[in-house]
This record gives sequence, structure tokens and C-alpha cells, in this order.
Amino acid sequence: IEHLGKMYGIQPDERLAVVIVSESILRNKSKEFAKQIVYMCRDIKANARESVLTNQLLRSGTSIGANIHEAQYAQGKKDFISKLEIAQKECFETEYWLELLFETGYISETVYKPLQNQCGTIRRMLISSINTVKKNDK
Repeated sequence: IEHLGKMYGIQPDERLAVVIVSESILRNKSKEFAKQIVYMCRDIKANARESVLTNQLLRSGTSIGANIHEAQYAQGKKDFISKLEIAQKECFETEYWLELLFETGYISETVYKPLQNQCGTIRRMLISSINTVKKNDK
């Protein structure tokens, strides 16, 4: 924790520990979410022969976890925050593609709702992590 505290310019305390634990949970949740997106897109492409929307969803839905993973190797606090903010933007985009696939009948409500909820949870965790790191900057 001390190493990360120095890297981000934060004194080691409970807030930093919370960010580190949250980041680990966030990495796991985003990876699981990405896998579900991959499986779902594979099914849609195979069964509905739709590729334009699913390719967009595949890109944004897997990019969330990639940016969160990349953040752990950030070159300082600004880079760390930047990676998490990119992941947050990808969450918003992913929510859009999921909604569009649902509203056009490519996925059912039983598929849509859990994925939408997972994406929202990841987005809220990202917002919380970003705010905590920014708050510690003051």
C-alpha cells in the first residue's frame, strides 16, 4: 500500500486501502462482464446474423475491463484517473448498445436486464474510485 500511496501521492490510510480493494473487485467484475458480453455477442452473430451492433458492443464492453486492468500499471495518479475515466465512458457506451439491441429485439429482457445492471454497478464503482482518488489529491 505504501508503494501505491507514493505513486499516487497519497498518504497510506484507509481511503487508499479502500481504493485498492475496490480496484481489485472492479477488475474481477469487469472481466466477468466482458466474458458475458463475448458469449452473448457470439450467440447473436451465430443465431441472428447481426454483426454491426454486436461488434460495437463487443468493443466497448470488453474495453471497460481492459482500461481498468491497464490502470493498475498507470504512470502516476493522473494516468490512473484517466484510464478509469475512459473505462467509465466505455460503460456509458456499452449501456447504449445493450439498450439498442434490446429495443430492436436482438436480445430479450431476461438477457438485457442483468447485463444492464452489471454495467451500471461497474460504472458506479468507477465513479466512486475516481472521486476517491481525486479527493485524496487535495
